Amino acid sequence: MLDPARMDEVLRRGGGVTELVGRWKEVDERRRRLQGELDHLRAERNGANERMARLDKKSAEFAAARDQLRELSQKIKADEIAETAAEAESRELLLGIPNAPHASVPDGAGEADNTVLHTWGDKPTYDFTPKPHWEIGEALGILDFDAGARITGARFTVLRREASRLTRALISYMLDLHTSKGYEEVWPPAVVRRGSLMGTGQLPKFEDDLFALTPTGDPAERVAANDLFLSPTAEVQVTNLLADQILDGADLPRYFTAYAPCFRAEAGAYGKDTRGLIRQHQFDKVELVKFVDPATSYAELDALRGDAEAILQGLGLHYRAVTLCTGDLGFGAAKTYDLEVWLPGQDAYREISSCSNFEDFQARRAKIRYRPGPKDKPRPVHTLNGSGVAVGRTIVAILEQGQQADGSVVIPPALRPYLGGLDRIAKPAT
Repeated sequence: MLDPARMDEVLRRGGGVTELVGRWKEVDERRRRLQGELDHLRAERNGANERMARLDKKSAEFAAARDQLRELSQKIKADEIAETAAEAESRELLLGIPNAPHASVPDGAGEADNTVLHTWGDKPTYDFTPKPHWEIGEALGILDFDAGARITGARFTVLRREASRLTRALISYMLDLHTSKGYEEVWPPAVVRRGSLMGTGQLPKFEDDLFALTPTGDPAERVAANDLFLSPTAEVQVTNLLADQILDGADLPRYFTAYAPCFRAEAGAYGKDTRGLIRQHQFDKVELVKFVDPATSYAELDALRGDAEAILQGLGLHYRAVTLCTGDLGFGAAKTYDLEVWLPGQDAYREISSCSNFEDFQARRAKIRYRPGPKDKPRPVHTLNGSGVAVGRTIVAILEQGQQADGSVVIPPALRPYLGGLDRIAKPAT
């Protein structure tokens, strides 16, 4: 939840944010006015009580004071109801207002205004016209889009043979690298509560993008389970590991990494990336999450980006890092770096990782605090997260960057130990 003190800073995002902030300010002004009136009325009530205590209970003055007290109590009750309603409305509006951009985030309207931070490696060159991954995968018999559609529906895919093994290899490779750098590995549930999604900012804004569980059976169980969802990203589970906790400042920073299957309805992406593995309803990702002292969070963000980049560098995949502008920034992020891998078959860079600093936005919602010293008042931590990295999109990059003229695909050397020494994917002999 956005710190109300930073409400004016969020206006840099543009768009409909101005209207949202304006509505919140009106409600907050009404709440504050009611709060002031209540303080005044309660003081009057205390005074009336004191006067009554000094008066003869049979006197006219006592009766007048009693009537005044009754009238004050009715006014206080009405204002308390109105204040409670204003507080609820203010909180609801705050849940829909995005985080304020950090001062270093460039202004811009959208993706075209993002700035390239740096590029790593050289674009691979070919003496043939490179193909997109869906053509490569189908020709090799390792991406079965038809089977996925028959089993479940559009945007679900069956990975066969080497693609399936490659998925396991990539997950192990990523987790091994991250745990070697001090991240604690966790294996979280794939199902999350509504409250967990509220804590990380997916709800209430993005409910249409989620898969809600609708179980059958006992009505009481259905009511309880209707607040359960398939997780859209392990960021939700891992961030909520420390929800409702007060941490010892001496224990910060805390680093976690997790593999998890992810599920997104992609309600706002109709017609986009309908072919291939780029935008699936179910996909795999290795996530990185940090809980840090606010004083170090931007240095930690740079280090987080470096940890995600190390995966791509270790695989020898050409990519670039970009800084997102205000108009392309995610809902809860104060600053985000995207890593975009080069896909020669599509002649384009595509996002493979986003690394974000949420500052105290998620910590306020999920009630994650730390105590700097033994007698200090608890304050929100800063949370960061990044894909370390998206597994399916890494397979896409390996297929497209590693494709050969004969239709085979060279496997990055770093993955070969995880694949029993396999160095390329070729079509099986018939």
